[in-house]
Amino acid sequence: MTGQVHLQRDGDIAVVIIDNPPVNAGSHDIRKGLLAAIDEVEREERLAGAVLIGAGRSFISGSDIREFDLPLAPPQMPQVIAAIESASKPYVAALHGAALGGGYELALGCDARIAAPGTMVGLPETALGIIPGAGGTQKLPRLVGQAEAIRLIAGAVRVEAREALALGMVDAIAEGDLREEAVKMARGLAGTKRRVIDRPVPERGDAEAAAQRASRRARPHVLEAIRHIRKAGAVSAGDGLAAERQTFQELRVAPEAKALRHIFFAEREALRGKPDRKAKPLSVTRFGVVGSGTMGAGIATAILQAGKPVVLIDTNVEALARGIERIEQALDGAVARGRMSADEAREAKTRLTPQTELAALVACELVIEAVFEDQEVKRALFRSLDAVLPADTIIATNTSYLDIDRMAAETAHPENVIGLHFFSPAHMMKLLEIVRAEKSSDVAMATGLAVARMLRKQPVEAANAFGFIGNRIYAAYRASCEFMLEDGALPHEVDAALEAFGFSMGPFAVADLSGLDIAWNMRRQKAADRNPAERYVHIPDRLCEAGRFGRKTGEGYYRYGDSGKRERDPKVEALILAASAEKGISRKDLSAPEIQLRALSTIVNEAALVVEEGGTLRPSDVDVVLVNGYGFPRWVGGPVHWARQQNPETLRAACARFADISGPSRKLGDLRLLGVDREGKE
Repeated sequence: MTGQVHLQRDGDIAVVIIDNPPVNAGSHDIRKGLLAAIDEVEREERLAGAVLIGAGRSFISGSDIREFDLPLAPPQMPQVIAAIESASKPYVAALHGAALGGGYELALGCDARIAAPGTMVGLPETALGIIPGAGGTQKLPRLVGQAEAIRLIAGAVRVEAREALALGMVDAIAEGDLREEAVKMARGLAGTKRRVIDRPVPERGDAEAAAQRASRRARPHVLEAIRHIRKAGAVSAGDGLAAERQTFQELRVAPEAKALRHIFFAEREALRGKPDRKAKPLSVTRFGVVGSGTMGAGIATAILQAGKPVVLIDTNVEALARGIERIEQALDGAVARGRMSADEAREAKTRLTPQTELAALVACELVIEAVFEDQEVKRALFRSLDAVLPADTIIATNTSYLDIDRMAAETAHPENVIGLHFFSPAHMMKLLEIVRAEKSSDVAMATGLAVARMLRKQPVEAANAFGFIGNRIYAAYRASCEFMLEDGALPHEVDAALEAFGFSMGPFAVADLSGLDIAWNMRRQKAADRNPAERYVHIPDRLCEAGRFGRKTGEGYYRYGDSGKRERDPKVEALILAASAEKGISRKDLSAPEIQLRALSTIVNEAALVVEEGGTLRPSDVDVVLVNGYGFPRWVGGPVHWARQQNPETLRAACARFADISGPSRKLGDLRLLGVDREGKE
């Protein structure tokens, strides 16, 4: 055994303890130690059975995915599981914390499974571009049926212990001490084996319908998982396991799996924030939100769903009433989607305290402003908040673009001011930019990160610069796409090309959804400061001048019929052709690959500038932002990861072209700061 696997004896039952903090990842040393322990249990005649249990906070939370870029050293997990299944003595898996991926497959190799309350189990490998590779696609269907196995594996679903018991994924819930009850269960098996792989696949649910549902818009690895699940019971156990393993080995070294592993680690790094920060976050138990519009109501909903009380402020009584209604509808929607129980939603509603006076915020440790996006409005609010709040209250602004330092200057304690840039709808979108102003303290920033984790958001730290990380990069991307309208493309061609690449929506469909008037208002505010030498596309302005604000008016870049589906509009296309002619631009057809390269190189170039200017802590944070907030395909790993896979010279040339056609203020970024010269190496 290794130092990470310990064998203890409880009478005639061996207790094999897995001790690989912090989450007991199933590393090579763990597999090696388990195999040695299994051999010792088998050799020791007085032992009647064994229990596998994790030390610390978890069973095995999953495989050590850092190993997946390398040849997997023996013993691999199937060899460990085969040793358990071929042993003459029964094994019980005692689960707590998380038993996921290879950890749950190890449990499926045991003769019984008992879980502590709250344990999460499942086979979420498809979230990493692979399939279960140690028996999961062949054994889970034997416990829950093919239809349920497809839902769980294709959807990378994690299942809480009580539901797992109802489904048959575990055999019991420990009501007392997990180890004691697991030992008792092992003793009760009395030398008998109950291998999951020997069971027939029960006929439960409509497996064909489940497969069709899960296959819609599914990535290739998900289709592979479904294919193997459908074979469970139809082929021999040995053939099914061997075929599954072969597919797993092929997928784990494929580009998509590497990209998904990259974003997995990038998100974990972003969660930690600034690496050398030693400050501890403040404990926040009471929140205030100022502004009950769409964003304010969404932020309040997110906090209520996290179990915390919220004081919601709006000086307009009618607006406050609408905000309360929005919050209640959002909570009811969470119930309808199965994200909350009816009782939880009722309780959440009782934690909301609507008020019209800022003085009601005096007991709140953190106050988030979400009022109208206007610098003077926000500065006036900060002056008012400074007059009523205690000196140690953290004040956060939800601004998308405005200078936070100017707001902080209105307070006596600018060190307590940070940005918390939520994305709409705030109670659903995962991304949260934590913005550090010039005088933001480490305590305030640490508190912002802790709040993000409490709200189950994906935080990314950003510097206080126009647009922070995401909106700045997206503005450049949108500009590049608008240039393409003048140069020869039409909205549906740009959207189709980028959706084919993997974006959830193309830029012009997004603009119609969010409303063209919002960006129009901002452009008009900045018109006086615009450099006439900069390339400026008037097409979106002319759409707005015609009253075409997007979906909400039924017309934008597209027209929307009764069905709500976007349709090409000859009026828009004529407007675009006229705009090109007015500037003397000779239009030419743009292919989908050319559209993709122009758009993506713009994103990459702006990302390099953000990194160069210190707008983000690390290049991979750009990937986290674009994937979680802007519809960039997760399976590509984000724009920085994508850039590292491209030919450096081709990519630099595309970036230079965008900088050249944009005007004098658009700089060419140094792609070396993104690691592009490393050509795909992380």
